[in-house]
Amino acid sequence: MNIKIAYIGGGSKAWALKFMQDLALAPDLTGEVALYDIDPPAAGRNRIIGEKLQEMPNAVSDFRYTVAGTLEEALQGADFVVMSILPGTFREMHSDVHAPEEYGILQSVGDTVGPGGVLRALRTVPTYEKFAEAIRDNCPKAWVLNLTNPMSICIKTLYRVFPEIKAVGCCHEVFHTQEFLCCVLKELTGIEARRRDIYTDASGINHFTWITEARYRDIDLLALMPEFMDRYFESGYYEYGPADTWERDTFAYGNRVKMDLLKRYGALAAAGDRHLVEFMDRNWYLKDRETIRKWHFSLTTVDSRIEKQDLLIQESIAMAEGRKEIELEPSGEELVRMIRGILGLEVVVTNVNLPNRGQMPGLPMGSIVETNCVFTNGFVDPIVSKPLPKGALALVRRNSDNIDLLDAGLAARDREMVFNSFLNQPLCDGIAVEEARELFGKMCDNVRDEEFPF
Repeated sequence: MNIKIAYIGGGSKAWALKFMQDLALAPDLTGEVALYDIDPPAAGRNRIIGEKLQEMPNAVSDFRYTVAGTLEEALQGADFVVMSILPGTFREMHSDVHAPEEYGILQSVGDTVGPGGVLRALRTVPTYEKFAEAIRDNCPKAWVLNLTNPMSICIKTLYRVFPEIKAVGCCHEVFHTQEFLCCVLKELTGIEARRRDIYTDASGINHFTWITEARYRDIDLLALMPEFMDRYFESGYYEYGPADTWERDTFAYGNRVKMDLLKRYGALAAAGDRHLVEFMDRNWYLKDRETIRKWHFSLTTVDSRIEKQDLLIQESIAMAEGRKEIELEPSGEELVRMIRGILGLEVVVTNVNLPNRGQMPGLPMGSIVETNCVFTNGFVDPIVSKPLPKGALALVRRNSDNIDLLDAGLAARDREMVFNSFLNQPLCDGIAVEEARELFGKMCDNVRDEEFPF
């Protein structure tokens, strides 16, 4: 089946390689991948890497890679659009994450909610408004797969500007929790399972999704959790390595927050602890660095992100120049499977972000929610999720309402409305209104450019 894929952010240092690997391993697919990026040399390196992958003996698809000179050129005639950009620069992200520390607000990620998430949204939304217009004008029937954070506001913006768009937000945090459940299964029963063998009923909002049911065949995995927590709650348990990995790797965590929330709310929060803690009162898990250590996770500093990015850039250059071997193996991500599902080549059930059409009980219609959906034969149909326990739903609802308020403020370019969303972030609990306004002003000043809405 011949298709055109436009990759916006085609110079991606991480997602692009995984996507190109999975494309090379996708039977029955051929076509073009048009890479567009504001950093053309990076897109050029990915073109070379993509071509090398297609030449490997175990490649089963036939794709040609091109570098588009303009956004419109990339989008023209596209059947699918993949969006994976870094909004702004690390200098701006440094302000997002670290400026609030002066006011006692610590952030472990800073790209989705909290002060950092709001400021990142202010940079991202104007760009996504232009993306939505360009998709409307050049490939209105294309399926859009978004990877960019803050996920919810990106999807909200695409549908606000172009209501007929066919866009979904793709996130792998639930996948990590399924891997965690595979570990639970093996620890308590000795059974080894793959992530895709685990069925989960997931619902919530991006990076704050909850699992109300989890099964491996006829085994209720949530019923195993009390015994598992008796063993590992104090020490923590990391699905990708030793329990104390978080002390050396600021992207790791010990799942103690996840287990604590399960004890209190009766549902399993389905994201890494670094994300989860930012959706709740900062005094619970982010009060101070001693509290953070107690809960076995770290603050992911911008310096660590810069170091990781530099390493990825050097690896990309080495692969493009032939100094580093490129491996062709499945990435474990779902993007290509989603494309195959839409094309009718397989039936795929996975978690994605969409406007609420009733699939998420307890949240307003139109709010962006993350639930399971079925991808098949030209359709992406949401699956109605089980209702969340009331306590968990109350936490989700506050953050969802903040996203809707932020979207309304940005649509109207109403600074005060946006500030109200900033003030109502759980991480801002305990800060005086005057201090919050001062912090908001400083953060806006730190990142303002010609695209900034205020």
